[in-house]
Amino acid sequence: MPLTNPNKSLKGTLAIIMGGGQGSRLFPLTHNRSKPAVPLAGKYRIVDIPISNCINSGIRQMYVLTQFNSESLNRHVTSGYKFDHFGENFVHVLAAQQTPGDNNWYQGTADAVRQNLSYFLEKPYKYFLILSGDQLYRMDFRKMIKEHKANGAELTIATTPVDRDPARAFGLMHTDDESCITQFVEKPGSNDELLDGLTMPETLLKAAGYEGHEEKFQASMGIYLFNRNVLEEALDNDFEDFGKNIIPSLIEEKDVYTHVFRGYWEDIGTISSFYEANLECTKVVPKFNFFDHNNPVYTRSRLLPASKINNADIKEALLSDGCIISNATIRSSIIGVRSVIESGCEIYESIVMGADFYDKFEIADKDSYSESSVKIGEGTFIRKAIIDKNVSIGKNVRIDPGDRVNEDNEWCHIRDGIVVIPKSSTIPDGTVV
Repeated sequence: MPLTNPNKSLKGTLAIIMGGGQGSRLFPLTHNRSKPAVPLAGKYRIVDIPISNCINSGIRQMYVLTQFNSESLNRHVTSGYKFDHFGENFVHVLAAQQTPGDNNWYQGTADAVRQNLSYFLEKPYKYFLILSGDQLYRMDFRKMIKEHKANGAELTIATTPVDRDPARAFGLMHTDDESCITQFVEKPGSNDELLDGLTMPETLLKAAGYEGHEEKFQASMGIYLFNRNVLEEALDNDFEDFGKNIIPSLIEEKDVYTHVFRGYWEDIGTISSFYEANLECTKVVPKFNFFDHNNPVYTRSRLLPASKINNADIKEALLSDGCIISNATIRSSIIGVRSVIESGCEIYESIVMGADFYDKFEIADKDSYSESSVKIGEGTFIRKAIIDKNVSIGKNVRIDPGDRVNEDNEWCHIRDGIVVIPKSSTIPDGTVV
C-alpha cells in the first residue's frame, strides 16, 4: 500500500541517512548485512527509525548511504517504502561505487556525502538533513527546520542534554544564550576542567524544561541540517568526517546553531547498547513507544498470520507476527517474526530475531507443531542472548553467558556479557554454549 501522510511534504528538504561503515561494533549481527538492516524490536529494521521520523515530519525524499552488505537493506527498502507512483517521493539506497571522480570506498561520513553530492544537487533542494542510521528516537524534524530558519542559521546541529558522566563519551557543543554554537569538544573524557566550561546556559535549560540550576551538557546527536551552499562549501576539501573535521571548522566560520532535543534517544551502534535498547521495549511502560498512532514506525509488510500461542507463560515480552510458541516460558524477551519455539523452552532477557522463511513446516497434531529445522527445540534454556535469524537450535540446548564477558567459540560470540548466535547457525541437541 502506498504510504500516505496528512502533513504537507517538505519538498525543499532532502534527507541523507548514513548507513555506517563495516559495523564492526555490531559484529556478528553485521557479518552478512549492513548496520541499518539489523532487525529491531521483533519486526522492524534499524533503518525504519530515521525513515519513519522523516515520513512523519513530511520529508519524503531520502537517500540511505551504505557500502557493506547492502543487498538485504536494498531489498527491505525497495519492498517496504512505496510512495504514490505519480509523486516525486522516494527512499533510495546508494551503495559505495567507483565513479570517474573517485574509485575509493567511503572514508567517513563527510566523504560518503561528498562522493554522492552530484546526485543530491540534481534537484533544487534548499536544505540537507543528515541523519545517523544507528539510533533509536522519535523526532519531529519540522521543529528543527523552523528554528533553523528563524535563527538565520547556515547549519543547525541537534543536541540532547546529558549529565556529566555520560557527557565524557560524547562530542559536546557549547552555546551562548541564543543557541549559537561557540565551541565543539570531541569526547572530553576525564578532563573536568574542560567540562566545567561546557555546561548549558541557564536560558536554554529553562527553555528545555529544566530547572535553571541543573548541570547539563549538550551532546551531539549526529543530526545536521545544512543550507545547500554551506554543504557544498563544507565538502570542497579532503575532510573525511563531519564530527571530527567538518563541524569544528564550520563553527569558526559560519552561523551554526543548536536544536535542543529533549526526549528518548539511544545510540544502538554496539552489541550492549543494541541489546539494552531492545529489552527496554519489553517493559510495561517503555521509554520508546512503538504504539504511537500519530507517529507510527513504518516497515515492510510481510502478510504473516497471527502468532499462535499454546499454553505458554509469557511476561513482559514482544511477540511478532507468524510465531508458534508451545508450552514455553518467556520473560523480558523479544520474539521475532516466524519464530518456532517448542515445548519446555525457557527464554529470559533475550532477543530471538526469528526467521526469513518457514522450513518444512506442518502442524501434525496437538503435540507436534513443527518439523522445521529453523526453530528452538524442546527443553532449551536461553538467557541474556541475541539469537540472529534462521538459527536452528536443537533439543535441551543451554545458552547462558554465565560470568563470561568477551569470548569467541565455535557456537557463538560473547560481547559485554551477551551471547550472540550468528545468523543461520545450527546448534546440535544437548549443546552447552
